[in-house]
Amino acid sequence: MEFSHDRSDNTLVVSASGRVDGSNASDFLDSLQGMIEDGDQKVILDLGGLEYISSAGLRVLLLAAQNLDKQKKSFGICSLSESVGDVFRISGFDQIINVFSSVDDAKKG
Repeated sequence: MEFSHDRSDNTLVVSASGRVDGSNASDFLDSLQGMIEDGDQKVILDLGGLEYISSAGLRVLLLAAQNLDKQKKSFGICSLSESVGDVFRISGFDQIINVFSSVDDAKKG
């Protein structure tokens, strides 16, 4: 799993690529939480480069969403590949977490 991030206009965009599973899910959560700063009002997770996500990875996203909600910060996920999008739809996570087609759409939403 690899990360990069960009910040502008109180919005943090984190791009993740590779795989998220039980072996690296806690590192994923730690990395994501470590990138979030007080001034960030919106956090967007760009998963366009993500090849696979397990239930452990979904749990991380749920924890991140809950933590950001408590901090009154907006959270969205975008650019899901077909296979990762299928996991989101089947698990119902697309009903829990805002999913957008692109970073630009997520910034508007």
